[in-house]
Amino acid sequence: MAEKNQLYYGDNLDVLRRYVRDGSVDLVYLDPPFNSRQDYNVLFAEKDGSRSSSQIHAFEDTWEWNLDSQRAYEEIVETGGRVADAMRAFHTFLGNSDMMAYLAMMAPRLIELRRVLYTNLLLELA
Repeated sequence: MAEKNQLYYGDNLDVLRRYVRDGSVDLVYLDPPFNSRQDYNVLFAEKDGSRSSSQIHAFEDTWEWNLDSQRAYEEIVETGGRVADAMRAFHTFLGNSDMMAYLAMMAPRLIELRRVLYTNLLLELA
């Protein structure tokens, strides 16, 4: 399970599912990509503080309907409940579009974030 003040590197969905227990998180900062169709890089600085030409690829903010988004969608729908109902409605409206791919990939992450926060909030309210 997650240690206090632990930093994880990797896909947040995998980290949340494997290492973060229910109700163990006090605060989540969420700044998701939003289909800007941009590639983002990490830029480095020289010792004098000036911008370096060195950079590494961080992530692509481009979403497309493919096997990964189809699997994410199916996982949510098979789980059932209100989120599944909403996802089916979105899919009826959006079809196999880039926006639907984005929603299919974000939904399981939002569900996991709620899981790690929600129990904690209930305990405080009780």
